[in-house]
Amino acid sequence: MLQNTDQTSVVTVTAPASKSLSHRYLIGAALAGGESTVRHTLESADLECTRAILCGAGARMEALDASGNGGGNNSGGWRVQGLGGAPRGGRGRPLDCDVRESGTTCRLLTAVLAAGEGLFRVHGSKRMHERPIGDLTDALTRLGAGVAFEGKPGCPPLLLQAHGLNPALADGIIHLGMDMSSQYFSGLLLAAPFCATPLSVELAGRKAVSWPYVGLTLQCLTDFGISFSVETRKNEAAPWQTLPEGDWRDLAEARPGCLRVTMRPGAYRPGDYTVEGDWSGASYFLAAGALGRRAVRVRGLRADSLQGDRAMLSILQKMGARLEVEPDAVTVYPSELHGVALDMGSCPDLVPTVAVLAAFAKGSTRISNVAHLRIKESDRINAPATELAKTGVTVDELSDGMLVSGTGGTGGMGGRLRNRPAAPRLPEGATLSAHNDHRMAMSLALLGLRDPGLRVRERLDDPTVVRKSFPQFWDVWSRLQ
Repeated sequence: MLQNTDQTSVVTVTAPASKSLSHRYLIGAALAGGESTVRHTLESADLECTRAILCGAGARMEALDASGNGGGNNSGGWRVQGLGGAPRGGRGRPLDCDVRESGTTCRLLTAVLAAGEGLFRVHGSKRMHERPIGDLTDALTRLGAGVAFEGKPGCPPLLLQAHGLNPALADGIIHLGMDMSSQYFSGLLLAAPFCATPLSVELAGRKAVSWPYVGLTLQCLTDFGISFSVETRKNEAAPWQTLPEGDWRDLAEARPGCLRVTMRPGAYRPGDYTVEGDWSGASYFLAAGALGRRAVRVRGLRADSLQGDRAMLSILQKMGARLEVEPDAVTVYPSELHGVALDMGSCPDLVPTVAVLAAFAKGSTRISNVAHLRIKESDRINAPATELAKTGVTVDELSDGMLVSGTGGTGGMGGRLRNRPAAPRLPEGATLSAHNDHRMAMSLALLGLRDPGLRVRERLDDPTVVRKSFPQFWDVWSRLQ
């Protein structure tokens, strides 16, 4: 929904539903006993994969209309008849689990399916078969799951033989890293309630990327009535301290060797759930407010959200953007931006957007602690560097991120620009590549805000890739220009 009020020069958009929470709440509802309603879910290619696999494993889902009735167009969410237990796979022939290009579906559901019974074949696109999952499958095999890789070791496609997870085989504790992805950790937490005895999952490895996404998983588990405890310690030699109930929400980061979550056996509780707006999907519009000629107000965003991509607010502020925050909305105004140093390990999905913002800023912007972006839908360090280079912007690829040399351009200033300085420009006849990556396509749309003649959608090799997470993106975006 979009509203244009010329008298205030503000464009109002509604944030799409959180993709991360849509996955998690649909999984919880599918595992619960009885009927649940999950409202305001994101409708995208990734969520189609998650729903299809959950239904194949025994759940039933009916689309709701905007009023919450059945038989709708999916905009209202889903009525879910849950399994009332663990997923059911094939007998003799494996249940086909096609994750396509959804890393979230692959990692979360591989763990959840391993807690079930039967055979499952997990596979996807060519790119998905290059994305590692070995840290997770190693943990699952230690708990009794059978895993056979059909191609590259440690990557899908894989055959999963499930007959429940047994913490006793690992003395009740699994050490699991988050160097490459937090989804390994989240997947095991979602699966653990089906264990017959408590399972402790201790953070291992060298660093913990995307910790806030684990917070979203804990939020989901809490809402579905799952019992767990979170312990921390100052260092690996110090004693463990159990956090008071709910205090895990205040954890801004997690350090390997100093955090563990103990999951207790329990049943997912059916109920009525609503998915909050997505800070990642909103980031393109928030950035547009800073770069464009009119302010942009994004509704449906919780200011107190646990989503790591809420960091977009602090990033914009550090870069000099003027903004206003309400309990459920954010407005960003055309602003002069400057380069900054950013550790984006907790919000890696924002990197393509921030890279484009940095291209318009004065000075250089260094983005660090995101080496794992090389194994996303695209290489999200190389891809922004490659595409921004086409517009005359220098981007140096670093071992853990990138250095963007800004052009020094000023913001739109409400359409009253005079003597506009140099800014990224795509030469006539040149094309842009989305690198088969939805976040690249949406971030590159920002390039057209300062160049009225540039229609990014028409210059992209595949604008339809946005279907993965935000199918309506171009319809909304066209009203911003």
